[in-house]
Amino acid sequence: MANTKEIQHRIKSIASTRKITKAMEMVAAAKMRRAVEGVLKTRTYANLSWTTVLNCAQAINASSQQNKLFNKKENIKKVGIVLMTSNRGLCGGFNTAIINKAHDSILKHQKNEKGEKIEHEFILVGKRGMSIRSRYGYTIAAEFSKLDICSEVTEVRGLARLVIDDYLNGKYDKILVAYTDYENTAKQVARVKQLLPIDMNAKDDHLGIVGADTRVGLDKEFVKSKEDKYLREDKYKYVFTYEPDAEIVLEQMLPRLIEVQLYQALLESNASEHSARMAAMHQANEAAGDLVDQLTLFYNKARQAAITAEIAEISAGANALAE
Repeated sequence: MANTKEIQHRIKSIASTRKITKAMEMVAAAKMRRAVEGVLKTRTYANLSWTTVLNCAQAINASSQQNKLFNKKENIKKVGIVLMTSNRGLCGGFNTAIINKAHDSILKHQKNEKGEKIEHEFILVGKRGMSIRSRYGYTIAAEFSKLDICSEVTEVRGLARLVIDDYLNGKYDKILVAYTDYENTAKQVARVKQLLPIDMNAKDDHLGIVGADTRVGLDKEFVKSKEDKYLREDKYKYVFTYEPDAEIVLEQMLPRLIEVQLYQALLESNASEHSARMAAMHQANEAAGDLVDQLTLFYNKARQAAITAEIAEISAGANALAE
């Protein structure tokens, strides 16, 4: 057993570390509240923005010939993946989960319909995503800085422009976004979803699509039930009017839609990161407290043993003098 001075030194060291983890937990909790507030404010907008594009596309019978962002390549050769991670560690398995999710998605789609190998490149948002190159050897095409708290959609405008230009120029046949979806403080889910080309019939390939995110209280079943009710009662029939016309509105909205989808993914990722860091620091704080309790018990035992030994020595000395 270590002596009392060593145990005291360890107790002081762990207590100091516990103060740091407690402070980091409080900071992460404050950032998490702001991030979650931003997520909840924009989810409905992200969802309904897709609904507007859907209605506008239906109005002009949008097809692959109407807009290049709807074009589906028959033979996928190269895929770009927007990977959203954190800038720092100490957030549990947050970064590992999303990196492994992206890697698993690539393994599931290694070859196209002709049996040719699909090439994958990453566009990073967050410094920790760089480990995907050292861990799996993937190519990094671009890297964007990421703020802990994202407050404006303009912060992803450069990323959105790069993604759209690379797709329209033919650099990538498909673009995915890998992010962590915030469900609650205790649960964050790593997801990989298709961003381009835009699929009007997709159920879970887009962020904020009606029918994929029912948390805002609006989905396809809800809309269809209302439409069926009004049609049966012959009361209402919705007709949307677009100015100057639906084609121009759709052309202007599609780039904004991509921005909104990336912005929402970044908000979800930030909220998930701060929640994961808060949980990790909370666990570290509790573990430090338990360790201090154990060391305190060891210290008391060592101190008691030392006192007992001193008493035994004094008694032995007294008995020797008495004889």
